[in-house]
Amino acid sequence: MGKSRVHWLCFPLLKLISNFRRCPLSKRSLIIATVCVVYLFFVVSQVGYSQPHRGRRIDKDNSRHIRGLYNLESNGAVPDSADLQTGFVVPTRSNVVYITLKSKRLKPAHIRGTIRPKLRRKVRRNKTSNPYFTQNKLGTLERDAGQIKQNFALQTSWKETRDVDFISVDILFQQSNKDADADSQISAIRIYSQKAPPWFSEQDVKTMRFLADAKVLRMREVSHGDSPSLLIFEGETSVLPVSQKHTHRRNHACGGQCGVVQSPVDNTEVFAFHLDRLLGLNRTLPTVSRKFSFLHDGQSCPVVSWDASLYPESLAGGWPTVRLTWGEYQSSLKQRCWHKNIIPKPDSGCSTIHHYEWSKLALFDFLLQIHNRLDRSCCGFRPRREYVCVELGLHSECGNQDHVQLANVIHRGHDPRHLVFTNNEGFFDRNEDNLDFRLLEGIKELPEQAVSVLRSRKLREKLLQSLFLDQTYWESQGGRQGIDKLIDVIERRAEVLLTYITAHGIKVITMNV
Repeated sequence: MGKSRVHWLCFPLLKLISNFRRCPLSKRSLIIATVCVVYLFFVVSQVGYSQPHRGRRIDKDNSRHIRGLYNLESNGAVPDSADLQTGFVVPTRSNVVYITLKSKRLKPAHIRGTIRPKLRRKVRRNKTSNPYFTQNKLGTLERDAGQIKQNFALQTSWKETRDVDFISVDILFQQSNKDADADSQISAIRIYSQKAPPWFSEQDVKTMRFLADAKVLRMREVSHGDSPSLLIFEGETSVLPVSQKHTHRRNHACGGQCGVVQSPVDNTEVFAFHLDRLLGLNRTLPTVSRKFSFLHDGQSCPVVSWDASLYPESLAGGWPTVRLTWGEYQSSLKQRCWHKNIIPKPDSGCSTIHHYEWSKLALFDFLLQIHNRLDRSCCGFRPRREYVCVELGLHSECGNQDHVQLANVIHRGHDPRHLVFTNNEGFFDRNEDNLDFRLLEGIKELPEQAVSVLRSRKLREKLLQSLFLDQTYWESQGGRQGIDKLIDVIERRAEVLLTYITAHGIKVITMNV
């Protein structure tokens, strides 16, 4: 049965082949040529049909991939004007990028961050309408700024504040402000959510935005007691600080809201500010990184918020400083001065600073290895030759440590119980075998909130989230790769500190004072 079915199916094909063989040669050639033409036409039509479908499929896959990465499910609503005034802008473009930590790290974590949307649009400028912005004029403005800096250097013996109005610079800032209007009030402080990270207060964010974005009205160099003079800029603001509303402008360095411009080498001030807020200490002044085209060759430099309460008498008098030797400091730690609001005896040798403040200072200084307060003679580690303590010969005083003077221990005039951390010159180039443990000597308690952050294994995640806000600082440190290297150092020191706490039985307590 099966053989007969196969024979029945193959019979037509065999008959067709036999007829084809009996045909003349010319007819066979014509038939073969016709079959080849039909086959070639079929192949060409199939290739032309599949090419556009393949292109559409690739485009469809790419669009699906892009939607998967960047879709924010935004309804296209425009943020209210109230949000723009408060500084919290809701992102309107779906280009959020997720920043995740590298899988190679021992303690991986995941953090969301955003890259600033490219909202800048090119605005056509009419070159004939404003002749001030030619190349020759820009060169003239730079030479004027250089001459002003030379004048700053020559006038170091001022007894009162003297103003220097940057008229030519104001012209540049007016033009840049016109461009900023087209940027929809884009700030160098990147916050693309309803609120800033919880460790920043609303006032912190407002001050950071002012320092980073305010138009410079004037800059002045002012004397600062026996210390080097300060370079202060006054920015344009519609709100006058309450503490300076009824003061005579001539007698104060700042008549409105100001910032102190420091050297580019002091960029650790910015990192110190973010670390201070993250640990819940709240003892540093708000600091951001900013570039001035007429200063430091356009390099980014830290700008610290001006605080007039640090100068209760006058600028010439300087800020209130605690005068203590190392021996007196250790004695005050043993007596727990002002603990539980108990007034110390007059002959106790206690300072005005609360006992818990020294614990916060020691923890903060150890993580950043700031030695210019508690160890200005560099007695607790091996200093390099270029350190100030070595150049000035202070390192030779370590033989009599009890008489070594503490320095840069500052408090506000109206608040003598709490410290203010200024001049936070941190060092990231010290290995674990050369840390300054003298900073922790005599400390028996540490703040619970700060230690809990170190123990939570989320220090890197939070520091990345915090430092990302300051775009200028982020870029000046080499972006994510450079910031990671700084955090690596702090993480290793945090591990050393936690080991030290366990080994020495240091108590971790709440310090709400």
